[in-house]
Amino acid sequence: MNGFIASLLLLTFLCPPCQGYGQDMGRAEQKARKLFERELGRKPVHNAFLTVASPSNGLHWQFFGGEGLDGQPVQGNTPFLIASIGKTFTATLVMQLAAEGQLRPSDPIGGFLPDSLLRGLHVWKGRDYSKEITIGQLLQHTSGLADWFEDQPKQGPSFLEQMLASPGKFWEPSEVLAYARQQLSAHFAPGQGFHYSDTGYFLLGLLLEAHYGQPLHEVLQRQLLEPLGLEQVSMHLRSAPLRAFAAAPAPLYLEELEVSTYRSLSADWAGGGLLATADDLARFMQALAYGEVLPKSTWQSMQAWVPETKGMSYGFGLRRFQLRGLSPLLPDLTLIGHSGSTGSFLYYCPELDVFMAGSFNQVSYARRHVVFLSKLCMTLKKVL
Repeated sequence: MNGFIASLLLLTFLCPPCQGYGQDMGRAEQKARKLFERELGRKPVHNAFLTVASPSNGLHWQFFGGEGLDGQPVQGNTPFLIASIGKTFTATLVMQLAAEGQLRPSDPIGGFLPDSLLRGLHVWKGRDYSKEITIGQLLQHTSGLADWFEDQPKQGPSFLEQMLASPGKFWEPSEVLAYARQQLSAHFAPGQGFHYSDTGYFLLGLLLEAHYGQPLHEVLQRQLLEPLGLEQVSMHLRSAPLRAFAAAPAPLYLEELEVSTYRSLSADWAGGGLLATADDLARFMQALAYGEVLPKSTWQSMQAWVPETKGMSYGFGLRRFQLRGLSPLLPDLTLIGHSGSTGSFLYYCPELDVFMAGSFNQVSYARRHVVFLSKLCMTLKKVL
């Protein structure tokens, strides 16, 4: 009887807070949904996805909306192009080798790739630094290498213009590097600044292929996707997911131009050429942050931050937003992960132990999504 009374007393004291917490979370979810739907309703956005997950808080929200190319509504398991979030996957593969003692971030790339491939990629003030660039500098965008995707060429059309003009062309990494070598110029000597460079991540992709003797998409599958059970991730135009996607990739827009069907997107490769669902992206980031992929010490070493711009810094395939650094009106929270030029995002907030993954599939949202995530974090901070 005494045990029964004790149980009743325990329930009396515990249930109201539990109920209140559940009600608070329910209101927070509704507010998050409204934030998401507001962005989805903005004119340039045609479809969008968001997963908010926190195992420690028992949280898993999934929002999605818009139409696919077939005119049917997208679903939560519709895959989308993740753009530069792929750099976090590439960096993780490289850091697996570092954790195993196969390489060090301070090692020059010339010790892993042939001179014939590197020569002429980084020439600064008459000196060719291509072989001297370190793996860490490639990971961190401090190599000084030009960016084949955004930098303007010496002459002729930019690479993006070529991709749009020839949508049916399949690009090999060697062709992209040839363009960078012939048309672009280095920005500074290695280690002397920050310049975001997809070219550097191509060299990391080639390093991985040389080490494993396999194409990059096979390395990705063997080293990350299979061990983590990430069945809904693949390298676009180069591999299939472990389990067939339930739908075609979500449409991707450059303003009003739909480009998801362009074979020229094959150029992205090691810098971000992956397809994934929001849930699998969140699961990947969770595994990375919780030490399931790399030792905790290696995860910490990836957070060797250098300034990128106001409120932002960059590590080894990771970007960090310090919200208070963006605006004094924002909460003192940190986001660690990566963004993509398509409005894609994958971030972990360590203070709240929350993972946020998704995309607005609109190139004009490459910056706007940061505003959205800031508002989402403000909502979450009130209940977590």
